[in-house]
Amino acid sequence: MFRTTIFLTLLVVGCAWAASTYTTKYDNIDLDEILKNPRIYKKYFDCLAHNIQCTPDGKELRDILPDALKTACSKCTEKQKVGSEKVFKYLLDNKRDDYEVLERQFDPTGIYRKKYAQEAKKHGVHV
Repeated sequence: MFRTTIFLTLLVVGCAWAASTYTTKYDNIDLDEILKNPRIYKKYFDCLAHNIQCTPDGKELRDILPDALKTACSKCTEKQKVGSEKVFKYLLDNKRDDYEVLERQFDPTGIYRKKYAQEAKKHGVHV
């Protein structure tokens, strides 16, 4: 009985912890390789913008992006936050049209643009 209680407690705590952050299984993806390779970049962009040709990691990103925007990436690890900033900067500096497509998809009312404008500016990101 005691072992069962401990197991159930660990299971509940483990599930609660797992839900408190996004998965880290894709944290070692080379973002520079994706951003600088037009073929790979297009696959991710098409997944996010049009929900087509999604790889498992692309689909997972597409699924969590609304929550990450809503919660200011509160479930992101530090590495995920740094990676997000890198991608936003890249899109704004190099793929402004793609950024605008994604913004219409994930922020059609502009609420997140307003919500994060000051924070972005602190990090040198000009939306």
